[in-house]
Amino acid sequence: MPTRALILDMDGTMVDSMPAHARAWEVFTRRHGISMPIAEVLEKTTGRTGVECIRVLMGDDVPDERAVALINEKEAVYRDFFAKDFREVAGFREFAQQAQDRGLKLAVATAGDKHNIAFALEHLKLARRPDTIVGGDEGIAGKPQPDLFLEAARRVGIPPAECIVFEDAPFGIEAAKRAGMRAVAICTTHQPEELAGPHVIAQARSYEELMTSNFLESLHA
Repeated sequence: MPTRALILDMDGTMVDSMPAHARAWEVFTRRHGISMPIAEVLEKTTGRTGVECIRVLMGDDVPDERAVALINEKEAVYRDFFAKDFREVAGFREFAQQAQDRGLKLAVATAGDKHNIAFALEHLKLARRPDTIVGGDEGIAGKPQPDLFLEAARRVGIPPAECIVFEDAPFGIEAAKRAGMRAVAICTTHQPEELAGPHVIAQARSYEELMTSNFLESLHA
């Protein structure tokens, strides 16, 4: 199977941001009287768009405008936390540059909004920007639906079967399967057995591991 594009989730996959998201959800749920344990909050929201997250936590009847305001509140707290301790998933920048040097298209498909995307890219300082970015505030269904990944493939002009998704969460791994794409599990937030499937071609805790194992070379891109 040829590989012509890599499609990357952002949080927990490009940037090691999930601890900051957990802290922000702690602040948000306490502020709004939500009693759900944070582990359950993360399980139910990771991979979903911001509006979807608010409705999971506060009910399907939250109006769009209110949901947007609430998720903006939470994400501002997240960015404040993460700015103080920003870090990439180990080896990501070098891996991304090597992939682009080999002629692979690089797409980002994230449930995060434009503010979180701009924040991450500003801090990452990639040698070259991704070829396209699909965000969770574009009116596209979040994961486990495949829509974000399929839109990323459409924008770079590569068939889904020739794309590989990089994901750290079960909803994202499921979305890749539904999109007809192979996947690489980045095990920063979940155990390998939680990110398994017949379409998962590799599992690693960092991009340093992938580079050590010559993952890109094995694609014959």
